[in-house]
Amino acid sequence: MKTQPSLKKSPVKAPAERVVKDIRRATRRHFSAEDKIRIVLDGLRGEDSIAELCRKEGIAQMNRPGIVGGSNS
Repeated sequence: MKTQPSLKKSPVKAPAERVVKDIRRATRRHFSAEDKIRIVLDGLRGEDSIAELCRKEGIAQMNRPGIVGGSNS
């Protein structure tokens, strides 16, 4: 009777985690100092709401500080 080769599971978890980390790293946006200053000054100017500015810039609601604009407290 032939014995089948043992089916050892290779450690696939480590490369999969690395792929996920690489994807997350690639999808994060990095704002330049000029962009950050422009966004903050637009918020302080008060022409648009903070929510509207965040939508325009693609900033997630969770990442918005409540202190900018002073109207969120």
